[in-house]
Amino acid sequence: DRDLMALAIGVAAIIMFIGTGANVMPDVVQALQGLGLPPDRLLSNALLLNIALIIFGLRRYRDLQEEVQERRRAEERARELAETDPLTGCLNRRAIASATDALIAGSVERGEHVGFLMIDVDNFKRINDANGHSVGDNVLQACAARIADLLPPRGLLARLGGDEFACVVPFSAGMPEPVEDFARRITMHVARPVPIGHLELEVTVSVGIARSDAHAEANAQALLHMADIAMYQAKKTGKNNHCWFDPAMEKDLRERHELETALRAAIPAGEFVPFYQQQIDIETGRITGFEMLARWTSARFGHIGPEQFIAVAEEIGVIDDLSEGLIRQALRDARDWDPSITLAINVSPVQLRDPWFAQKLIKLLVEANFPANRLEVEITETCLHENIQQVRTLIASLKNQGMTVSLDDFGSGYSSLAQLQSLPFDRLKIDRSFVSPMSGCTDSATIVRVISSLGEGLGLPITAEGVESAEIARQLRDLGNMHAQGYLYGRPESGSETLARLEDMGLAARPRPAERDQRPPLSDVA
Repeated sequence: DRDLMALAIGVAAIIMFIGTGANVMPDVVQALQGLGLPPDRLLSNALLLNIALIIFGLRRYRDLQEEVQERRRAEERARELAETDPLTGCLNRRAIASATDALIAGSVERGEHVGFLMIDVDNFKRINDANGHSVGDNVLQACAARIADLLPPRGLLARLGGDEFACVVPFSAGMPEPVEDFARRITMHVARPVPIGHLELEVTVSVGIARSDAHAEANAQALLHMADIAMYQAKKTGKNNHCWFDPAMEKDLRERHELETALRAAIPAGEFVPFYQQQIDIETGRITGFEMLARWTSARFGHIGPEQFIAVAEEIGVIDDLSEGLIRQALRDARDWDPSITLAINVSPVQLRDPWFAQKLIKLLVEANFPANRLEVEITETCLHENIQQVRTLIASLKNQGMTVSLDDFGSGYSSLAQLQSLPFDRLKIDRSFVSPMSGCTDSATIVRVISSLGEGLGLPITAEGVESAEIARQLRDLGNMHAQGYLYGRPESGSETLARLEDMGLAARPRPAERDQRPPLSDVA
């Protein structure tokens, strides 16, 4: 309102200046030349007032212009903030959606289709946790810059959030090869060390690809959904690669989601139970211990093998709760075994990253009143490459409490002799992939023999997994004294079945319930 009033005053002042000036200015000029009478004082004052008002109006007009320009700059900045990611400068999720829909609409007229690429940085959470968020931000900026370097004309790049990026590229109808080549170059170009200060971080990405001509009503949301499914498949098949969307993947993803939901509900419902596979002294046939194995009979899906649910439990972050419940029950079961029989448990790589894992395990031992020297903790060989110092600290903590620690699946990873010497393991377990084919494969037999000699040289006892025939057992006996486990000695059994068999062999810490029932009551004894 004030701006309109100022504008009106300025216009009126100009009109009055023209009218008044026409009368006053000739008199002023003549007076200055000394040729006439002075101009009328009232008109002169009115002219000066008009001039002042005109100057005021011009200044206000200039201020208005500056305000308008500043407002436009602010609106442009707000639009940029609303459409771009502040960390990488890429488009954001909302902007890529509208831009993709516009690109799809325009591509129809040009006889083109659109490829949508979902790009996820592999193991980014581990990079963040190990090096801090500032390093993680630098990694994301480097990835965004490397992808942008490869972006074709009219291509779009966005950061969807976290460690996820998206690219949208047009391609000629019936010729999707450039899109696949673009995805291949992304995985190759990004997979180079990222120098950050004194660090050089190895970074890879997994890429999922969807195409607009593969869907009847393709839009940004549908393409993002399909590319996301394809990206998950790329991770599932080994990471650092790309994968095209296939409708069958959606079915797999739905089943995976249902499995995750069932798994989360199964833990508090007590559907996971420990089973036990015996370990024997191969020379005497005496039972030396049992390895605890997880079993799940789902109320919805029936029996599900650990090769399926363990990886899922690790990915969705419930492996700690799952493992803790199993260990708690296993310690209760093992209290009823002969004190000479040990209990072996497996530790997930995820649990090894928990600095409080040793304390949690000690708490479970105290709760169950189970002696630490009867518990054997098995760590897989592949865990050694994630954080060797943390593994060393954990082993030391467990051994200080009296537990024994075994290196499980030895031969399947890439541990070095230096690591074996520096880590205080108590036992080596030879991976079943070498033991099971021994009778028909000289290479496997040679590997087992070498590992056995290595264990003897390092002073580490050996356990051979996967002993499934008498011939394999004979070959192992020829290599010296060791422990063995496998189907030759029986399949894994439930806690009650294990206890019943031990009671039959006289290896139970307590008599059978039936025997206890046959004893006279304490009142009768008295």
